[in-house]
Amino acid sequence: RTKESPLNPPLPAAEADMAVHHLLRRGISGGSPLHPLRGLLLVSQASSAAAGDAVAELRGAREDVKQLLKEKSCHPILVRLGWHDAGTYDKNISEWPQCGGANGSLRFEIELKHAANAGLVNALKLIQAIKDKYAGVTYADLFQLASATAVEEAGGPKIPMIYGRVDVSAPDQCPPEGRLPAAGPPSPAEHLREVFYRMGLNDKEIVALSGAHTLGRSRPERSGWGKPETKYTKNGPGAPGGQSWTSQWLKFDNSYFKDVKERRDEDLLVLPTDAVLFEDSSFKIYAEKYAEDQDTFFEDYAEAHAKLSNLGSKFDPPKGVSLD
Repeated sequence: RTKESPLNPPLPAAEADMAVHHLLRRGISGGSPLHPLRGLLLVSQASSAAAGDAVAELRGAREDVKQLLKEKSCHPILVRLGWHDAGTYDKNISEWPQCGGANGSLRFEIELKHAANAGLVNALKLIQAIKDKYAGVTYADLFQLASATAVEEAGGPKIPMIYGRVDVSAPDQCPPEGRLPAAGPPSPAEHLREVFYRMGLNDKEIVALSGAHTLGRSRPERSGWGKPETKYTKNGPGAPGGQSWTSQWLKFDNSYFKDVKERRDEDLLVLPTDAVLFEDSSFKIYAEKYAEDQDTFFEDYAEAHAKLSNLGSKFDPPKGVSLD
């Protein structure tokens, strides 16, 4: 297995382990001239080749995601796809995949129909061709790859991602509905903490991650929030309409914090969970800082995004692989 193709896929780690056992038995039993150390060497080479093939596939998928972003301007929905797959994680549940998190479960219809995931079937449709082309890339990895790449291609920070996530295999492994944040809860600060603390995230990470609303629009037909269209969204790009948090809603920067703080433009969206970032005494420390200092926001965001993308993931190999 030296060349990557649909007919010659990468050697999975489990298969490599079986090969180790098989080669050792052949060598030790004397039924073959193959020496045990020689067998280990061959399997090591096969495992290295498999890892190389996996990285090559992931890099290929990343390039195709970049092209998709150029053609469709779909940065916001791809960020949301990765977030909503990972954001179901519950740190209080130790068993995988019952704990939820970035495990590819969002590809199943039962989870796509959760109210918080309205419209995400369109994101799945956008990237399905990439999944078909790179069969060795799991859905869990592709969702997080697409999300991080969308942030970076929109001008955001480089996110220190690792890959190798294992997919859940069936719809009955999807998490229950209700683990994702709501836009207009009665007590916004309490709600944000309840949801994100359950994931193992802190106040700084809550505020930093909220800054991703610099991208995208809220569509009332999906979320019940926002105007049908504004001067910033009536002409697209993409399908026109919705209400954005920022005027340049395909550019990743710190303007979300500036706009929420100032609230000078009625065409820009401010949800209760946005406004509370400047009302809660702990959240406000970080929101004020990010409104003033984009570099600090980018640094904290990249760290928080990477942490979110790993929540609940089972990696093969256990420490994951990097593309850079």
